[in-house]
Amino acid sequence: MFDVSTALPAKRKRTASGWISFNAPCCVHKGENPDRRQRGGIKPTADGSWSYHCFNCGYTASFIVGRNLSFKARKLLQWLSVPEEEIERINLESLRHRNIEGILRERRQVSEVLQGIDFKERDLPAMAEFMTDQHSEYQAYVRSRGLSLNYPYMVQLNNGLARPHIIIPFTHNDKIVGSACRFIDNKQPKYINDTQPGYVFGTDLQQPNWNHVLVMEGVFDALSIGGLAVLHADINDAQVRLIRSLDRTVTVVPDQDAAGMKLVDRALELGWAVSIPEWPDTVKDVNDAVIRFGKLGALLTIMQARETSRIKIEMRRKQLAKRL
Repeated sequence: MFDVSTALPAKRKRTASGWISFNAPCCVHKGENPDRRQRGGIKPTADGSWSYHCFNCGYTASFIVGRNLSFKARKLLQWLSVPEEEIERINLESLRHRNIEGILRERRQVSEVLQGIDFKERDLPAMAEFMTDQHSEYQAYVRSRGLSLNYPYMVQLNNGLARPHIIIPFTHNDKIVGSACRFIDNKQPKYINDTQPGYVFGTDLQQPNWNHVLVMEGVFDALSIGGLAVLHADINDAQVRLIRSLDRTVTVVPDQDAAGMKLVDRALELGWAVSIPEWPDTVKDVNDAVIRFGKLGALLTIMQARETSRIKIEMRRKQLAKRL
């Protein structure tokens, strides 16, 4: 199997507990300079498996022989400058070691149970690759939506599909559990989602010190402002349990259209706060607001319009309904 220590920087040291510490590359994902105090550590095992932890920013990843390389493990190997062909070779070699016992164990453990919801790990579409500077057309589209390039967007090339599109991986507890295909030619359909019942996009975007969470409909809305997306104009019971498990103050921000009013009804039923800002007619959702006002400006309009009073929410909804 692949010896991960061969990919580590030359300047490294092994601790008594078996960890190999080195200058952590993982701060790349935050847009910061790499750590210079050897606070990144990999702990290999005899069978070729390994786990990684950066004590600088908290990034973790692991690899178990017999399983597919996880999304986070792939990113770490890329930051360590391991070539893509080598990463694929590692993955294929790992799967060759999988035995019947391992397959059965994976089937039992691959799903993450949260409040009775199982999300099974899924593969991304074939030929998908991470978006890089070589995909300038796709990067330009992401920027035009007011989004940063920090999220691991992907593109799918040479697959015979005429319409250009980007892929947004859906993750939960750092496992890929689905994806959204967003066509960038603005023809219909605009999206094709591969999702599982009860899934809520954006749980992995939340930070431990956040006390509030915004709940919206679309994936770009969530990416724009670090919120959650329920991916349709309703919130089902399984999604409610998942959102409540975050233990945060919830504010629902509906799209400003007829379908968005369904989210308002559901929020009232659940006793959650609602925000319906007085945006211009051309601003229909959170992503539009971020494009128009910037992230901070959009967030200010949302929090200023936040209401917990059922009467005030009903009044604001009626005002919006008359305008639609």
